[in-house]
Amino acid sequence: MAKRFKMAQSKVDRTKTLAPEKAIGLAVDTATAKFDESIDVAVKLGVDPTQSDQQVRGAIALPHGLGKNVRVIVFAKGPKEQEAKDAGADFVGADDLVAKINEGWLDFDKAIATPDMMAVVSKVAKVLGPRGLMPNPKVGTVTMNVGATVAAEKKGKLAFRVEKAGIVHASIGKKSMGAQKLTDNFLAFLGAVVKAKPATSKGIYLQSITVSSTMGPGVKVDVADATAKVG
Repeated sequence: MAKRFKMAQSKVDRTKTLAPEKAIGLAVDTATAKFDESIDVAVKLGVDPTQSDQQVRGAIALPHGLGKNVRVIVFAKGPKEQEAKDAGADFVGADDLVAKINEGWLDFDKAIATPDMMAVVSKVAKVLGPRGLMPNPKVGTVTMNVGATVAAEKKGKLAFRVEKAGIVHASIGKKSMGAQKLTDNFLAFLGAVVKAKPATSKGIYLQSITVSSTMGPGVKVDVADATAKVG
């Protein structure tokens, strides 16, 4: 493991920043584990996350998805229940879904709810909240547009939020997708982060960007080049 990492690390010049496509290409090239590694992005922002008016969060359906099967559950009743099933939701329910979760079942990646179901969902808020699974209108997972939302989440809708250190972490896909598709996903994600800039943020907003594979070294991205490419 250490030998493989050192070999990968030797390919990366930590003093240089690269254009997004080159940085991602290098991250893919240094992903040498035997499994299909994720390609991850860390964006350091010029915000103070302790201030309520400087929170950065959002969601975006990536152009090429996340390269994995996303398991989606939906809290809904009546016609919306059927709509969710038709769209490919893995499990749809109401109180029965709450009971299942309270029994310890967490075999899903995303949770969606219709607005009228939020009182029911609140019964498992303490379970879902800490795991980042609580439906939230700010990222589009509390909605009446159930079918389209399920379809977007199944394809690979990426939700993001700034952490306490002022960094946004996100996985933009798998190594097997190839550098070009991963670059498209990266630019779409970065564009969403830029659009989510708080009005109260002062100074340099995008301070640094690093991409890496799950087991590989970090590769620095040229912020100015990346910003120009997302408009």
